[in-house]
Amino acid sequence: MSQQVAPRPADPFAKLRARTPARIGLGRVGQALPTAPMLDFQLAHARARDAVHAALDVDQVRAAIAGPAIAVRSAAPDRAAYLQDPDLGRRLAEDAPPLRKGAYDVALVLADGLSATAVHAWGPRVAAAVCERLVGWTLAPVVVASQGRVAIGDPIGEDLGARAVVVLIGERPGLSANDSLSAYLTWNPRRGRRDGERNCVSNIRSPGGLSPEDAADRIVWLLGEARRLGFSGVALKDRGTARSLNLLK
Repeated sequence: MSQQVAPRPADPFAKLRARTPARIGLGRVGQALPTAPMLDFQLAHARARDAVHAALDVDQVRAAIAGPAIAVRSAAPDRAAYLQDPDLGRRLAEDAPPLRKGAYDVALVLADGLSATAVHAWGPRVAAAVCERLVGWTLAPVVVASQGRVAIGDPIGEDLGARAVVVLIGERPGLSANDSLSAYLTWNPRRGRRDGERNCVSNIRSPGGLSPEDAADRIVWLLGEARRLGFSGVALKDRGTARSLNLLK
């Protein structure tokens, strides 16, 4: 008579794991993780490192943007200097060609930040969705900034004479996502602005985050409120729109 094998107990974490990218209930073999979760962790870590060190393909991004696009670079001479001295990424290079000042309402900047991967994946799509929604606003030529950080939008917006600047920038990669984009909005951009004077829309990626279209709804709502109030930052509370807050779903 053959011996019956007891059925394996149901995975108590299966339903929860299906609802989050977080690594939970991975199990163990002795004092270590099972092989599959360990290999998955190492792959995610490698992808995050690659995203941080990836070079922004300026020509590819400019080609994906409808309309004129200007290429600039920060004061960081290379990626190593950019990562070691964050302040270099906040300033335009001294030999950068001057930006032509105009009577613009909004300037859009695409900067690599800590994930050029995110900019390649979502930057032009978010920029296009924002421009489509800014009916009646005067838009400056899109600026593509290599080795740039969030604050590089301040000198760009100031030099262009824009009333507001929106910087679309690659977020610091994590073990759940290496292609997440953020948008930072600053009203009346100028050199020396502080982070508390900006509004942020983060985790723009699909699936797993805010879709480019919903992100554009939120960004345009913030721009409208900033124009109405005359400022951006912590005093401007993000109530978003029905669509961007998923109230219609």
